[in-house]
Amino acid sequence: MNDPSLNPAGSISRRDLLAMIGLVAGSSASYRAMASMGLVNESTYKGPIKLDGGAKNKSVLILGAGHAGAVAAFELRKAGYKVQVLEYNDRVGGRCWTLRGGDEYTELGGATQTCGFDPGLYINPGPWRIPYHHRAVLEYCKLFGVQLEPFVQVNYNAYVHSTQAFGGKPQRYREIAADFTGHVAELLAKATSQNQLNQAVSPEDAEKLLQALRDWGALDKDYRYTANVGTSERRGYAKSPGGGIGAAPVPSQPMAVGDVLQSGLWHHMSIGQQIEFQTTLFQPVGGMDMIAKAFQRQIGDLVRYNSKVTRIDQNDKKVTVTYVDTKAGGAPMQATADYCLCTIPLSVLGQIPTQVGPKMQAAIRAVPYEASVKIGLQFKRRFWEQDEHIYGGNTYTDMPIRIISYPNSNYHGSGKGVLLGGYMFGPNAYEFTSLPPAERVRKAVEYGAKIHPQYTAEFDNGIAVGWHRVPWTLGCAGAWTDETRAAHYDNLCAMDGRIMLAGEHASYIPAWQEGALLSSLNAIERLHQHVHSR
Repeated sequence: MNDPSLNPAGSISRRDLLAMIGLVAGSSASYRAMASMGLVNESTYKGPIKLDGGAKNKSVLILGAGHAGAVAAFELRKAGYKVQVLEYNDRVGGRCWTLRGGDEYTELGGATQTCGFDPGLYINPGPWRIPYHHRAVLEYCKLFGVQLEPFVQVNYNAYVHSTQAFGGKPQRYREIAADFTGHVAELLAKATSQNQLNQAVSPEDAEKLLQALRDWGALDKDYRYTANVGTSERRGYAKSPGGGIGAAPVPSQPMAVGDVLQSGLWHHMSIGQQIEFQTTLFQPVGGMDMIAKAFQRQIGDLVRYNSKVTRIDQNDKKVTVTYVDTKAGGAPMQATADYCLCTIPLSVLGQIPTQVGPKMQAAIRAVPYEASVKIGLQFKRRFWEQDEHIYGGNTYTDMPIRIISYPNSNYHGSGKGVLLGGYMFGPNAYEFTSLPPAERVRKAVEYGAKIHPQYTAEFDNGIAVGWHRVPWTLGCAGAWTDETRAAHYDNLCAMDGRIMLAGEHASYIPAWQEGALLSSLNAIERLHQHVHSR
């Protein structure tokens, strides 16, 4: 910022000043970090795909009936292609998966869990929210009649928690948000009023900035962040306004600026500002797999379930895929087609003999997959609502569980309730999956009780899914870097003979359903163009 070659006049623009303020608040830094991982791109979806001109009697074999495979099957059949789908599981949806009471799941190593949730309760081990700008997902939800409801990302009455701050006592999100904003606003107001920003803004703009800081930070007339009604309207009251005699509110006392900064809890404040988590987000009513079930109603007759692909071959006339029936057993079988769209996760595809060129082979093997764990916990009552008035949203912690997410539906339900009791990545995920499933659940309850003491008495049952131990994905999502994208991304997406790849791994929106859909729609559009160019 101080490089004179960037600002020959020795000053910075108002835009740069606002960027500096954003950087102080953390959102800019978080945004850039997310962008470097390809996680903040808006959808490029422009509307329903048009595959005009007919299919020229061509056939397409699709490997995998997750969202990428399902949308390809739907659109290609509609365009007149002969379509067949091979799917490892006994359902459509892939990682769009919901666990309910009675469901069984067996992970690598043979550990089997049976979900014990009450009727109507569920956990989404995979995707669990849909941003408002993920237009392809929303378009197909509308097309197929999938009912949506709001997903609460930021709840100001939920908690932020650090084992190293405030004696390990969780703090309300609103208190940290208000105090951090207020103290930063006061510091900037002091710098502005003391003419320390003369080189940055004009006197007229400095006055406007002071007015903005007073409003933004709930500062008093002297530009101080202190205990008063204005600050309590942001962080909450020591005694809330009431009715009748003795109803006057009592302002709460803000935390000292040093305590707020040293806590590190302020870094959670930028989460809701990131484009993927900005209001409004959605979830399907009844579980994320309502989208998968909608696709299954459309293309289920095209799918051969329980089919494990063991080899993929091609020549100049056709593609031949060898597979086995994981339920019935028996000798390997083969399916053939003019073309193949493979949506198998790269973590699995890299272990399947596949007849493609060296560039695509290198691309397949270049992308590792994230380790991730989600833990669903059922409790005897919805104590987070009844005792703590938390309705939806997330609590964040530095403990290994990282997140507690509260259900965004059935508010004030009188029966049991299910929380997302942990959502872990990286080392924490590996640590948890080194434990038997029952022990993972026990640890999640132990950690969660440090935030909600009710856990101990109210816990009923739970289930834990570690994605790197899921046989059909071996990981949560493809983990690209700038370097691997530059070297391999285009080769991964390019057509190799008669084979194309699609899925969230073949997109710039990894780990999101939107990425899978956009990747697939792009691939089949290019495939259709290829068919019509011959």
